[in-house]
Amino acid sequence: MLDLELETARRLALEASGLILSHYAGEIRAEEKLGADNKLEPVTAADRAASRIIVDGLAKAFPGDAILSEEEIGADLGWTQNARCWIVDPIDGTAGFIKHEDDFAIQIGLAEHGKPVVGVVHLPAFGITYEAARGQGTFVLENGTRRRVLVREVSEPHDMRVVLSRNHFSPRMNVLLEHFAFASNERRGSVGLKIGLIAAGECDVYIHLSDRTKLWDTCAPQIILEEAGGIVTDMFGEALVYDTPELSNLHGIIACGAAGHAKIVEGLHPLLVSLKKAQR
Repeated sequence: MLDLELETARRLALEASGLILSHYAGEIRAEEKLGADNKLEPVTAADRAASRIIVDGLAKAFPGDAILSEEEIGADLGWTQNARCWIVDPIDGTAGFIKHEDDFAIQIGLAEHGKPVVGVVHLPAFGITYEAARGQGTFVLENGTRRRVLVREVSEPHDMRVVLSRNHFSPRMNVLLEHFAFASNERRGSVGLKIGLIAAGECDVYIHLSDRTKLWDTCAPQIILEEAGGIVTDMFGEALVYDTPELSNLHGIIACGAAGHAKIVEGLHPLLVSLKKAQR
């Protein structure tokens, strides 16, 4: 059972949420940092302070586990060597957080032998939490209630509602929208928020074509979607793994209900080929 792990992750997410909202209420000063892929990205004092709350809390509760946080990457590759590793994004969607857009999330995931088994995605600005543990289903906590959720059963892409990145939208996504002719589309921030919407049946598919997402972007959301009846893979339908020294999801992301995942992978293949040719 993973009840203690889920309860601890939820408690730490809510504790970090209070601190993050105190920063959000005022002027947010952003800096630039060199990310895990050697590209510049924004960071704030709230990211770092929230990371400390979560990392310290996890280390105290589970001293034998490895911990990988976006804001505390060191030379130690403990997450590749320990059977259990917590993977943390203290603020997923920092770009939106800085602009005072509400679509940002705290993400705390636990991977065992490279596979996610516990996930909490908390949305401080909305007071909503998505959470799941292996074999126990996916739940949404809102306004003091906890309800189980499932993906919407839809298999044809033209019947799907796609959710896309708000702050990382590229021209290639317009090609994707035309290619699949989805029923509708909306742009939101945070990987965790977007995948949470799919888990709750409010959207149906999320596709990220680039290699810019990292392990901490997908670990917690993946188990949340899986326990709701969905699948998260790379663009070729291959599994994401979390005990690798490579921090980036090099081949993008597909998050979708199980009923439609295979058709998204199949339909994406000719688009990827044409995009690759266009880049030459």
